[in-house]
Amino acid sequence: MKTQRYFISLLLTVVASISFMTMAQYRFEVREVDFDKIKRETLDKGSRYYYPKLVRSFKSNDTIMNFEAYRELYYGFVFQEDYNPFRVTTFEGEDEVEELYYRQNLTREECDKIEAYAVMALDNNLLDIDQLNNYIYALKQKKKYARAAVRQYRLDKLVAAIMSSGRGTEAEPWIVIFPEHEYNIINLLGYVAKEHIEMDGGIDCIKAVKEDDNSKTKDFYFDVAKMLQETARKFPEDF
Repeated sequence: MKTQRYFISLLLTVVASISFMTMAQYRFEVREVDFDKIKRETLDKGSRYYYPKLVRSFKSNDTIMNFEAYRELYYGFVFQEDYNPFRVTTFEGEDEVEELYYRQNLTREECDKIEAYAVMALDNNLLDIDQLNNYIYALKQKKKYARAAVRQYRLDKLVAAIMSSGRGTEAEPWIVIFPEHEYNIINLLGYVAKEHIEMDGGIDCIKAVKEDDNSKTKDFYFDVAKMLQETARKFPEDF
């Protein structure tokens, strides 16, 4: 299961993971996600935030995208034809690569395999935080620090974009468009999920404990209403 695999890969990708202190360097205002505005802008070919333009910028080897562009990239994905937050896609060699997540002191060839699989997965879903982490880890192990830094910058900004949507509280939950992103955020803040509760109004509550001190607990809240709304619209037979 993808979420379970993330907990394994997190142990190996701690070097590439986003720490709370790293995200703190990016100052962002917590504000409402205006989905109507984002839909208009990401579907308008004349807009600076037209979605294909955002994707090209995100995939390029530069860091010219502003913070608003990252918010439009993340939340605008729900309006794209291929958006399906519950789609499970696997590629040839997945089992072999997955075994590498358990190992340490990987060889160059093994890092190449992790990188190649990450590239395939990200071509399928460029917002796959798990595979972005794995990609960065493989690049760093191969001493490709410049390439790793560009992708780390993108990952930092993506996570910051999500966190700019709220405060993770019941009153101001973070808005996510993929279920696994709930766990990604919690892990990156140094917590481990223990219980997942579906509440009314499209709100998820995840009860978690501090990774290095199980006596410290915290509840994190996520808004998945838009994710469920768009999925129900596109796949009514599943709802």
